[in-house]
Amino acid sequence: MEKERYLTEHIVEDLSEKMVFIGGARQVGKTTLAAKLVAPHFREHAYFNWDNRSDRKQIFNSELPGSAELIILDEIHKYSKWKTLVKGEYDKHKDRFKFLVTGSARLDIFRRGGDSLQGRYHYFRLHPFTLAELLGYQNKPEIFTEIVIRRESCFKELELLDRFGGFPEMLVKQSDRALRRWHNERIERVFREDIRNLHFIKDIASMQLLSDLLPGRVGSLLSVNSLRHDLEVSHRAVSNWLDILEQLYYHFRLHPFNRKTIRSIRKEPKLYLFDWSEIDDEAARFENMIGSHLLKLVHFLHDREGYRAELNFLRNVDKKEVDFLVSIDKKPWFAVEVKLSSETVDRSLRYFQERLDIPFCYQVVKKPDVDVLKDGIRLISADRFLASLI
Repeated sequence: MEKERYLTEHIVEDLSEKMVFIGGARQVGKTTLAAKLVAPHFREHAYFNWDNRSDRKQIFNSELPGSAELIILDEIHKYSKWKTLVKGEYDKHKDRFKFLVTGSARLDIFRRGGDSLQGRYHYFRLHPFTLAELLGYQNKPEIFTEIVIRRESCFKELELLDRFGGFPEMLVKQSDRALRRWHNERIERVFREDIRNLHFIKDIASMQLLSDLLPGRVGSLLSVNSLRHDLEVSHRAVSNWLDILEQLYYHFRLHPFNRKTIRSIRKEPKLYLFDWSEIDDEAARFENMIGSHLLKLVHFLHDREGYRAELNFLRNVDKKEVDFLVSIDKKPWFAVEVKLSSETVDRSLRYFQERLDIPFCYQVVKKPDVDVLKDGIRLISADRFLASLI
């Protein structure tokens, strides 16, 4: 699916002043974005993949084509001294080349620890396709203003996204058999190529079992102790494996929004997958899809606009809970409660709206043609709401 991506123009603009790093899940479209969408904006480009032996030799020997304007370095973080190498090439050639670095891991994590790259790059996290991007909409939500809801119904596209997820290959194929095979092959490659190359894991089999358990934990409070008992391993091992899988964009965790006025819980996060099509339960998959759309918005506002945007959930000691809260500088902007069909305003949403003075609250339902305002809470169809985001 070589259609324009939501980050293309922003990456091109940022390359005029610094290096650009792009992190994201395996097969989310980083190479296509770099080599087929960003590269045409430059006179000529050169693409190097660290997994390719010939490319490795050229990178290591600093053999860069003199006619290129853009240098793309893919998966170079797999080299233990990649930061020193990239810094050296950039400092030496920054007046001649633009550098674009991509990888199937959180490059902001891997560059930490003393580091020399600070101030030399901008970092973007590439997300799977969301409904707005799939439809080609270029929305620009303004912080602390109400989301401008699109009037067009796009429920068929929502169902397509819900079923096959947002990864480009599966959106193109739209085949249940291809999806099942892709799930198996993708997780095998994550363990075979990414985890083995970047981390030393003694019990790789138990870590793979952990990845099998996580789709069933989506949307619930995540108990490391429960996972530890199921796998019969240590608490430390499970915590480490969860961190590694998160660094590789397999899943993400959201933490409760902490305010004394609501007596919020402070510990257990909730877990969601970047590929929600792995989830069998319809309600959990739908909630995950909404959460993924909101995380994409939050990451865009942080990476591109520089806002301290965060995505949390709301839950207090009385077990009142709302699925998602988007905040800027710790100040609530809007809350989202997810329902498959209920059009009765959720009591917890109303409770937190009043206690936290949340400017905008949405109850998003998986039904077409719903748009009602009830006492300051907007009940809205998921297709219209998601089509209005990034």
